[in-house]
Amino acid sequence: MSRNPADYVRERTSDIHKLPRNLDPALHPFEAPREYTLASNAVKLERVFAKPFVGSLEGHTDGVNCLARNPRSLSLLLSGSCDGCVKLWNLPRREQLCSINAHSGFVRGLCFDVTGDSFYSVGDDKIIKKWRNTTDSDLFSESINTIIHKNIITGIDHNWAESKFATCGEKVEIWDEEKAVPIRTFTWGSDTVTSLKFNNIETHLLAATSSDRGIFLCDIRGGAPLRKVILKMKSNAIAWNPMEAFIFSAANEDSNVYTFDMRRIDMPVNVHVDHVAAVLDVDYAPTGQELVTGSFDKTIRIFPRDRGHSREVYHTKRMQRVFCAKFSADSKFVLSGSDETNIRIWKAHASEQLGPLAPRQRAAAMYNEKLKEKFQHHPQIKRIMRHRHLPKFIYKARKQKREHSESTRRKQRNIELHSKPGAVKHVPERKKSIVSVQK
Repeated sequence: MSRNPADYVRERTSDIHKLPRNLDPALHPFEAPREYTLASNAVKLERVFAKPFVGSLEGHTDGVNCLARNPRSLSLLLSGSCDGCVKLWNLPRREQLCSINAHSGFVRGLCFDVTGDSFYSVGDDKIIKKWRNTTDSDLFSESINTIIHKNIITGIDHNWAESKFATCGEKVEIWDEEKAVPIRTFTWGSDTVTSLKFNNIETHLLAATSSDRGIFLCDIRGGAPLRKVILKMKSNAIAWNPMEAFIFSAANEDSNVYTFDMRRIDMPVNVHVDHVAAVLDVDYAPTGQELVTGSFDKTIRIFPRDRGHSREVYHTKRMQRVFCAKFSADSKFVLSGSDETNIRIWKAHASEQLGPLAPRQRAAAMYNEKLKEKFQHHPQIKRIMRHRHLPKFIYKARKQKREHSESTRRKQRNIELHSKPGAVKHVPERKKSIVSVQK
């Protein structure tokens, strides 16, 4: 038995591969049923092998309040706790490298500089400190620079391109690394600014959340904030999409995450629901396709950037309120710090196999992903893919939240139905959370 190579070998590398198979559907009448069975098996095995918890970093003696990842290293992580302690961790080995008592009181914020060679910390003691990023305990425990502020500082973030950083508290202040006084100040009608973040791409842009339920944008090259949107409840954290410079998300007290387009902030482009208590932190994956949230309801959820419902929810019996949640720099893991002193490491994809894969394993995994994508809207496949076990109190709270939302919508429909035409103005669901927009 022999074949002519001209029938299946490409003449040039730019040519399409020749298939030695007839794709006429009449010759393969059972292809769809076979693929459906394979897709069903694939999603069932995905749930069987869904073991997202990788390990924990133990060593803190109080709740973990903030996390920071090194922009130049995959393996280094900083954590700050409510007792003022800052620790440096090696993630692959899951061990503590160095520890310092940086502040008296809560550590409110941590951030690395552009090079990753040093980092900043702020706390309730009204002090900004700069530290060396080193594994030498003696050098790590000595601060390079100390700035004493007159007000409590609630957050800090470093510019992605310049030697500048920003702090927030009574107002937003922009600092130069070489100066002991702020070079620029921003404020807009509130007594406390709770969090802030620099844009990863347009590095002169800054977003901040305030205690008056507002989110405002600043350009550090100007002298005044750009625009401000006020929601019905206060936002706790904010994050920029690293791939789309104009998109940012805010974690809100009403248990939702609101994603805005900064070019039109009068209505969010997406509302991520599913949490049943205040969302305390939000962070984007470096790919910009997903975001992770930590909540007061003791769970972590991973949302696709363009969908309102989460694709994963992580929880354990011991885990308490999640104060901070971060993606790793390679988007493969999620890190969470909670009230019961542990930092937990989770897989971003619960059933993903860690370690090197053989070529056949890799090809089988890719084929299964394509099958799940093809049949994702089939009722049985969709039911298996979406099913997650939840703690009883979250299950009941979610059910009660859905009943309340449906009751509100039904009441609004009845009002519109029994009112004069045009008497009741219809408000889009996404716009109901917006109180006002100021420019």
